[in-house]
Amino acid sequence: MFPDAAFGCVRQGTACAVAADPACLFIDRRTRPPLLTNDKEYRMKLLSALLLSSTLAVVAGPAWAQANTIPSQPHLLVKGSATRTVMPDRFTVKVALESIDMQTDTARARVQANAERVLQLFARHGAIEGTVRAANLSISPSTRYRNDEEVFNGTAAQRDLKAEFPDAQALKAFLGELKASREVQVSTAEPTYSGESRLRGELKAEAAAQTRESAKGLAGAYGTKITGLYSISDVAPNFAYGVQAGTWGTPGRDGFGDGGESTTLDRVAVTGSRYRASSGGELLTAAPITYTENVYAIFLIQDGP
Repeated sequence: MFPDAAFGCVRQGTACAVAADPACLFIDRRTRPPLLTNDKEYRMKLLSALLLSSTLAVVAGPAWAQANTIPSQPHLLVKGSATRTVMPDRFTVKVALESIDMQTDTARARVQANAERVLQLFARHGAIEGTVRAANLSISPSTRYRNDEEVFNGTAAQRDLKAEFPDAQALKAFLGELKASREVQVSTAEPTYSGESRLRGELKAEAAAQTRESAKGLAGAYGTKITGLYSISDVAPNFAYGVQAGTWGTPGRDGFGDGGESTTLDRVAVTGSRYRASSGGELLTAAPITYTENVYAIFLIQDGP
């Protein structure tokens, strides 16, 4: 290795001084533990140090990339936000059917009979056409444990059904007529809005337009002009004077805010109370859903009208 050098440069494989090459990884040979007298052990120690430095470089990479999203030239960083509140128009219900019997055909027949009754109720109470789904019949052995011993319980036949209703009243009427039992299990899901994709696109466009208007107003107020768009993103940039991704407050009446909100363009903040019965999870009424989209844009500027 380096018999005459106090320090060894791992990267170049030659002896060098600390000030000569700061990119080298230095290990002080004079302070290495006395037990490491074997050259193989020492080489393993050097290899471990190299692997550690490489790992640190990989971990730090994303942070450097985030910091580099801010241009060095004069710029304006603005935020656009668009919000809209709508009423849900999709109310989902799921029905799980299962029957267990020693006779396979008996279990199958009971599940099929229950499935026909549920499908009739879907149609009677106005389930939305095209949303009704009926899974294939599944048959498998059923077992249970008795005195720590697995015992055959019979053959289990299963089938799942699903449908969506246009309003809470239709779903409530369906649930009122459906007779639940051990073989007929019902559950509901959170109500949704069928036009969510279209609405999200509109909110993105509104938020982007707001960034352009904000940048134009700020540039005019300071006697500068916009020369181009540097970047547009759904995540607030991370830069030296304190604003971190996801913590840019919502502007208040005076233009400043102290709160944070969702900063992902494709992720929608959904609010609103869902009122459910204390048992069974039945939806009693629908609450409005609020969707919010945020856009962050950096515009390059220069002095002059």
